[in-house]
Amino acid sequence: MGVIKSIFGRLKNYVTNSFRELGSYTARFSSFDMDMYSNDVVRACVRTLAETTSKANCKVLRNGEPANKALQRIIEYRPNVYMNGKDFLYKIRTHLELYNVVFIYIMRDDFGRCVGLYPMPAGSYEALEGQTGLFIKFSYPSGISKTIHWDDLAVLRKDYNSSDIWGDKNNAILSSLNILHTANEGLENAIKSTANLRGIITHTKAGLSPDDVRKFNERFIEDYMSMANGSGIASLDSYQKFEAINIAPTTANFKNIEELRNNIYRYFGINEGIITGTATSTQREAFYEARIEPFLIALSLELTNKIFSTREQGFENEITFESNRMSYMSMQDKLALLSLVDRGAMTPNEWRQALNLAPIKNGDEPIRRLDTAVVKDVNLGGEEDD
Repeated sequence: MGVIKSIFGRLKNYVTNSFRELGSYTARFSSFDMDMYSNDVVRACVRTLAETTSKANCKVLRNGEPANKALQRIIEYRPNVYMNGKDFLYKIRTHLELYNVVFIYIMRDDFGRCVGLYPMPAGSYEALEGQTGLFIKFSYPSGISKTIHWDDLAVLRKDYNSSDIWGDKNNAILSSLNILHTANEGLENAIKSTANLRGIITHTKAGLSPDDVRKFNERFIEDYMSMANGSGIASLDSYQKFEAINIAPTTANFKNIEELRNNIYRYFGINEGIITGTATSTQREAFYEARIEPFLIALSLELTNKIFSTREQGFENEITFESNRMSYMSMQDKLALLSLVDRGAMTPNEWRQALNLAPIKNGDEPIRRLDTAVVKDVNLGGEEDD
């Protein structure tokens, strides 16, 4: 409770009644009731999206130039007491994929300056209308609840359709997840059911008492169906006969399971090659444009609008997140960029950054090969102007 009080101790709530959205949509939301994250395919998809997103770089700019280094250090290195910048991006991307909404509490000092960013834990949310605008009430199973003003929350949504506040639930993928879970359980049970020797022992000798039959069966199980019998061979005398019972349970085949996995991949906009790191440069570029860049744009816009006042935005203060798109290129494609360096289209340090190399002195200055020249400096006859 001490940490929570230190984070939210200065909050003042002036809530009057529940907030009603247009279209009579109920302004309440609870976390997804199925533990999607425990599914191995979902975990692989979400982990890949979160890890790739967490490599983005934060820049705080004014008129396109670096500014407010204090704010940039907070976002890039220590957004809050629990996370560094990479963990922060990883956490909010994970929450967005699992719950289709993520709230980031903006902690401010007495002068209204941002001093911390806290992704709110998943729980039950309710939109409330107060004297000073919209509030979101966060409730958790532990009994803790906090109500925070909308202006102090950066909000990202996915599947943004039915509600004005949050995204729709992940019900669309429930069917594939349930069928895949059932298929995996069926395969597990099939392996267990066929792993042991099963059959019927027939005694041809007449006059055996039920106790004798039971003792023989128990001795047979102890001798031949225990882990000690590594050979897998059993022997019987002429008075007994063993008839095996063949159990061949029906299970989903590889094609069925593969299609279910592909349904989940498509839902998260990812493929096997991206997850395993075997995708081509074209596939990685498409993945960046479809799944990483839109998230970074949304986060940049939301933090800019919520952290900076209207006046500060008027002076072109902004927060941007960018991931070097050249990192998605193959080594062959990166080496081919050398032709842009010696023609001044790229600086040496920009090229070195694509190769994950440290910058060099004077590497930010464009260079040009000696056998090239600006067009206006060369006359039509090929001779340089005086």
